[in-house]
Amino acid sequence: MALVPSPPKDKYPPAAPDRFPFVEPPPVVITPCDPWPPPYYLEDGLRKVKPYHFTYNTFCKERWRGREILDIFASEFRDRPTEYYKKAILEGRVVLNGKQVPGLDTIVKNGDVISHTLHRHEPPVSSKAIGIVHEDDDLIVIDKPAGMPVHPAGRYNFNSIIELMRADRGYSWNPLPCNRLDRLTSGIMFIGKHKQAAEDMSAQIRGRTVKKEYITRVVGEFPEGEIVCEKPILQISPKLGLNRVRANGKEAKTVFKRLAYYPPKDDKSEYANENFEQTSSQESLAWQKLRGYSIVRCFPITGRTHQLRVHLQYLGHPISNDPIYANQRVFGPSLGRAHSEDENEEDIMTRLNRMGKEEVADAVAYHDEMVDQYNKRKAEKMTGETCEVCDTPLFSDPGAHELGIYLHARRYRCEEGKWDYETGLPDWALPPPGADADAPTEPTAESDPLAVDLQKLGLEDGDEKNATSSAEPVKKSA
Repeated sequence: MALVPSPPKDKYPPAAPDRFPFVEPPPVVITPCDPWPPPYYLEDGLRKVKPYHFTYNTFCKERWRGREILDIFASEFRDRPTEYYKKAILEGRVVLNGKQVPGLDTIVKNGDVISHTLHRHEPPVSSKAIGIVHEDDDLIVIDKPAGMPVHPAGRYNFNSIIELMRADRGYSWNPLPCNRLDRLTSGIMFIGKHKQAAEDMSAQIRGRTVKKEYITRVVGEFPEGEIVCEKPILQISPKLGLNRVRANGKEAKTVFKRLAYYPPKDDKSEYANENFEQTSSQESLAWQKLRGYSIVRCFPITGRTHQLRVHLQYLGHPISNDPIYANQRVFGPSLGRAHSEDENEEDIMTRLNRMGKEEVADAVAYHDEMVDQYNKRKAEKMTGETCEVCDTPLFSDPGAHELGIYLHARRYRCEEGKWDYETGLPDWALPPPGADADAPTEPTAESDPLAVDLQKLGLEDGDEKNATSSAEPVKKSA
């Protein structure tokens, strides 16, 4: 039988004479070039990336529908000033569905694709290598360095965990994170080598069958015993990464237990600093009464964004080098302790927005450690210079204290005993020089939140009727 060509057919035949059901997706813009290998270089203990051109393609988010395109860029993205986005739209570096945007007031609709081609300047990250805790055919358990985002986001692309691992193992390899840590947080993360492994581990973590333990360093003398905080958490500003304790927030529960307390070495105020307005008012010096620092173990029962950082701030013992939640210039002299109202929210966001632009992000740990003025001036902020290629405002290199905070995911353990991965204590959690010989250098069963009896504390999954709901966090004796 002879072979004959078949007549062409419609790729998507209409379901009815008057209706064509398939609509081609809007066109997207392709990055002008894809630098590979990534243009990394090491300098002054930092991993840097040479500037390069890059195109973002983003589908219209639900909250963007019906809004003007300039309004979306100006309110949702902190990377560039509004004037930059205005010029980029008018000059065609921002396009809608592959076409020039008619005007700054063009309305974005559901299904639209926004493409933005820019000369990308990535912030430096620590040159510290990604640690490997365990590896098998399915998973890699890593020790994530502080100050490095997991996924490409915002100003970061190649300087992310995903892209660093891809650069190390090959362009075609696709690492699949099973859990997420904040950019500033270090510690254990699970990377799936294939889709099924990533889905299985992610399901375990979502199902609360995995016990998590974090270690942190906080301002002042954290109380002894098991401290339970159950305050709900609400996202206040996704643009600024700000979350607060609010009655209308999502359920959040954490158990804390102190590992060690290190008082100041002498009677001299270790927090005095000329950058802060000094006053004799007792109220304005409230946070300065928090002498010394504590190493605290944290057991998050839920997994809200910034949960540990927000709960510790609410308890009056924020992470001591947290540039957001331990920032007196943002939250005032009490550092936001026990604050759950929204009357000054706009002021807080205005002050936080200035950090890293007109002002250096500050936290009480800089006083605690007596970091000198040279290092404080070295913190990342706008230099006043612009890029010769794209007129983007340039930032200085971040100081060492901006490359992470004192929060480390130390241990993840399967509740059924199938696996258990942990790291040692970070350097900042070890006893300082001159500490007592019996100061703890590793966690013990007596200070282990993973051994906390959740039923005793009224926090066992499904037993909501016993959960404490008082206005102040409850302290339970060990």
